[in-house]
Amino acid sequence: MENNKFAFSKINYILLAIGVAIILVGFYLMSGDGTTEQAFNPDIFSSTRITVAPMVSLFGFVFIIVAILWPSKSTK
Repeated sequence: MENNKFAFSKINYILLAIGVAIILVGFYLMSGDGTTEQAFNPDIFSSTRITVAPMVSLFGFVFIIVAILWPSKSTK
């Protein structure tokens, strides 16, 4: 029972956590108050919410794919 091989190494888990954090930052940038029936909020059309935040989230998802495919250094 010495053969305790895991699918991911420590660096893979660290990279996955960084990717999740990037996605959460992107979702936070997309959040905010919306328009209600009483008042119009023009901030829903800001470039941060429409362009920057989705690009940050997409980068986070791509980063997670890279983290999953990152080769682990195995010693034999």
